Amino acid sequence: MATSWSLTIDCAYPAKLAGFWALALGYRAKPAPEGFGSWEEWFAHHEIPQGEWDQGVYLCDPDGVGPGLSLLHVPESKVVKNRLHLDVQVGGGRDRPWEERWPRVAKAVEQLTAAGATVIRTHELQGRPDHVVMADPEGNEFCLV
Repeated sequence: MATSWSLTIDCAYPAKLAGFWALALGYRAKPAPEGFGSWEEWFAHHEIPQGEWDQGVYLCDPDGVGPGLSLLHVPESKVVKNRLHLDVQVGGGRDRPWEERWPRVAKAVEQLTAAGATVIRTHELQGRPDHVVMADPEGNEFCLV
């Protein structure tokens, strides 16, 4: 049996970056744990200082299939290239025909650029665009495939 896992992104502004990643992945805010009406209730119950309540945002796949995504506040900014990045398969995966896949990738590039991402470079394969390396609003690299 596989072990479930989630991914955490360190960032300066968790709520802002969570909005970006919710759009990019089709995720939503993770509901408060069972038995609690809100995350604030859960924080208070666990005696987490109120000053720390806005230090993280938690996203989930609305279908319950994909891994969770946590965005946690850190004081330092990103300095070097990521050693791990997401391949966001907006085109449906490389097993899809290029003519079907690439327009989806191009549309997502436009949408995410409008949401604050930047294009780093477009990679070509066999003379045509294959995937786009982008950075989220805080500079974390990811690919649209």
